[in-house]
Amino acid sequence: MAYQILLVDDDDEFREEMRICLEQYRVIEAVNGQEALNIIKKPHAVDVVILDVVLPDLSGTEVLKRMREMAPDLSIIILTGQSSKDVAVDALKGHADDYIEKPFNVEKFLATIQKVLETKNQTPTAHVNKMERVKTFIERNFDKKINLKHAADQVCLSSKYLSRLFKKTTGSGFNDYRLKIKIQKATGLLRTTDCTVDQLANQLGYKNPESFIRMFEKLMGKTPTQYRLKHKGRIKKNHERP
Repeated sequence: MAYQILLVDDDDEFREEMRICLEQYRVIEAVNGQEALNIIKKPHAVDVVILDVVLPDLSGTEVLKRMREMAPDLSIIILTGQSSKDVAVDALKGHADDYIEKPFNVEKFLATIQKVLETKNQTPTAHVNKMERVKTFIERNFDKKINLKHAADQVCLSSKYLSRLFKKTTGSGFNDYRLKIKIQKATGLLRTTDCTVDQLANQLGYKNPESFIRMFEKLMGKTPTQYRLKHKGRIKKNHERP
């Protein structure tokens, strides 16, 4: 899957040149700072932002600062001309991952992007952190009716991209993982409490116990009552041992 780059620059001709240079990547564009921020605020799959220092509305450094607040792990490369080089260097010291001077050498430009992507992939990545956040979100909301879109909104990714990334990172589909967590909660409650199956289904967020029983039997090979009888008896025997 190609990496996605957000190109932020108000010069139409320059963006056209950049698109040609970046043909190996998926490129989305913003012509000013606010448009770029709006993209990052919404579910997205941006890997690297290439951000011009001089924009018609907000300064590049201000956009950089706000992006860092919204997405701390986002890779950002500053674009600068000779007149704004000092500004870019200051940004680099603070929050940017690297900077590129205009006019740029194409090979050096592509090498800088590749270096940033390699660095991103050699460390605990934003993607890994986001998948941990998604798993925590599922675990905390096991009793609620959540879906892929709810989770994607939590980590600013598109539902489609999150689905692929979650499967790749965890080895499990989103819905399969969500059901796995429900089963873990259910088996724990069946072993340790005396709540009825109806009460248990309600605690797990099911509108009716029949749906819970069908799901449980399909995944565990036995009904909740059968599971409880087997495992409660085992726990009792263990407690009776000297």
